[in-house]
Amino acid sequence: MIEGIQLEFFLVLGTLVFFIGIYGFLTRKNLITMLMSAELILNAVNINFVAFNKYLYPENLEGQFFALFIIAIAATEVAVAVSIIISLYRKIKSIDVEKVNELKY
Repeated sequence: MIEGIQLEFFLVLGTLVFFIGIYGFLTRKNLITMLMSAELILNAVNINFVAFNKYLYPENLEGQFFALFIIAIAATEVAVAVSIIISLYRKIKSIDVEKVNELKY
């Protein structure tokens, strides 16, 4: 099935997902939506790794290994970020980015 799809389609999909993630990260004030936007950015990178691997070096699996490594890093990032968000919510009763500045004092 993937043989009939051109590389450009995967690159366009990866670019769209990447810029949706960038837009969500820069415009949202909620820490959870910012975390989901960072996940979109990482998934866009995974799409590009796998697509380039499939079309440039189909006999190798480096793109898939990089994608699995990024997924593992993203899972640990989510675990740490969710624990920080829970701690912030317990302390200031909000997950708004503007109120995180209050923890300095």
